[in-house]
Amino acid sequence: MATITRENVGLLTDKLSVTLQKDDYYPNFEKALKNYANKATIPGFRKGMVPLGVVKKMYGSSVFTDELLRTVEKEVTAWMEKERPAIFGQPLPLAENAATLAQVNMNAPTDFTFSFEMGLQPQVEPASLAAATITRHRVLATEAMVTEEVERMQTRLGSLREPETVDNEDNVLNLTFTEIDAEGNVVEGGVTKNNSLLVKYFADAVRPTLSGLKVGDATEIVLGEAFETKELDWLITDLGLAGNEAATQKRFRLSITKIGEVVKRELTEDFFEQVFPGRSIATEAEFRAAMLEDIQKQWDAQARSQVHNEIYKYLTEETAVELPEAFLKRWIQSSGEKQKTAEEVEAEFPTFIKSMRWNLITNVLEQRAQIQILPEELRAFAKAQMMNYMGVTQLDASNSWLEGYVDQMMKDKKFLDDNYNRLFTQKLFGWAESQVANFNDIEMTPDEFAARQEQAQ
Repeated sequence: MATITRENVGLLTDKLSVTLQKDDYYPNFEKALKNYANKATIPGFRKGMVPLGVVKKMYGSSVFTDELLRTVEKEVTAWMEKERPAIFGQPLPLAENAATLAQVNMNAPTDFTFSFEMGLQPQVEPASLAAATITRHRVLATEAMVTEEVERMQTRLGSLREPETVDNEDNVLNLTFTEIDAEGNVVEGGVTKNNSLLVKYFADAVRPTLSGLKVGDATEIVLGEAFETKELDWLITDLGLAGNEAATQKRFRLSITKIGEVVKRELTEDFFEQVFPGRSIATEAEFRAAMLEDIQKQWDAQARSQVHNEIYKYLTEETAVELPEAFLKRWIQSSGEKQKTAEEVEAEFPTFIKSMRWNLITNVLEQRAQIQILPEELRAFAKAQMMNYMGVTQLDASNSWLEGYVDQMMKDKKFLDDNYNRLFTQKLFGWAESQVANFNDIEMTPDEFAARQEQAQ
C-alpha cells in the first residue's frame, strides 16, 4: 500500500514523499501490457495475437515507467483531495525523481519513492481599515461647469446649417492648406493637407479677413501670425512640420471647401427630456439643477476611484504577508508551456508577488464581506455597462434591442468573466470603504484633481 509523508523543508514549503510498493503499480502494469498486446500492430504477427513476451521486450520499459508515474499522480491527487492543503498551484516534482526513474527496472520491481514540493499559502490578517486614515479628494461642481456642459449638450444635439458665407466665429471651415512662397507660388514638394477649423481658432486680427468668404474662396496666411500658441502648436504637428521657429514662418493658401455651423438647441422641454429622459424637467432652473447634480455624481465617482486606490495601497503596504518566494520562483519557471529562464522569472517576479499578496488579502476580505453575486445582479450590471458605453440612459421602443444584445453577450464566457470581476471589485471596495473610520477630506480644483490622478498612475 502506498504511503505518503509530509515534512516542512523551508518557509511555507513542505516536501511530499510518495512511496509505492510493487502491489501498488505492478498489477496495473501487467494489465496495461496485455491491453497493448491486444491492440499492437507488429510485422509478422496478426493483430491481437502478438506474444506478451514480444510486447514486453519491445515496449515494456516505457509502459512500466508510464504506469509508475500514473500511479504516483493518482496517489498525489487522492491525497490532495482528502487533505485539501492550502497551497499555491500544484506540487512540483523534485529533481531527485530523475535519479529514481534512472533506476527503474521492470524486471526487478521494488519500492520507489517520488518527492514533490508544495508552497503553502500563509494565514493573512489584512491591515485594519478602521485604523486607517484615507485621503479623499473632492471636486465640487460649480455653475461654471454647468454652463460649459449645457453649451456642450446644446452643440452636440444641435442641427447643422451651411451658410453661404462666413458670418460668425462659430462657423466650421473645411480647408485645404497648400504651402506657398512669399510670391504666392505653390512650393514644390511642400505641404498640402485638408483640415477643419472653427473661425474662433484663428487669431483675433485674422478673423475679420475671413468674414464674407464663401466656398471656393481662398486667403493667404503666415502660420505664426494666423494662430495663437495653443492652436499653432497643434496645427504645426497636424501638418507634419518640425516644431521650430521656421515652421511658424511658413506661408499657406487656405482654400474653403465647405462652410458649416452647428446651431445650438434651444433650452426647451423637448431638449430637457432628451438630455434627462423621464425626469419631467420643465424649466431652465430645474435643468441646471439636474445638470449640477449629474456633474457632481461624475466627480464623486472619480473621487471614489481614488479612494479605492488609496485603500488598495494601504492594504497591500500595511498587511504583513510572508510568501515562499523560492518555491514560487520555481513554480513560475516551470508552470508555462515553455520553461522560463531565471532572468525572465526575476523580471516578472515583483509584479507576480504584488498580485499574489493582493489575492490573499482579497480572499480574506471576500469572506468577511460575504460577497455574493447573483445571476440577475450580473445581468443588470452587464446591461448598465453596455448602456453607459453606448450613451443610453434608459430603454424605450427605439433601443429595446439592447435587451437582446445583452441576452447574446451573456452567453459569452469572456464577457461574463470580465463583468463578474468588475462587479466583484465594485462590491469589495464598496464594503472596504464602509469599514474606513477616518477620512481626510480635501477639496480641490479639477486641474489639481487631474494632476493627482496622474501622479497615482
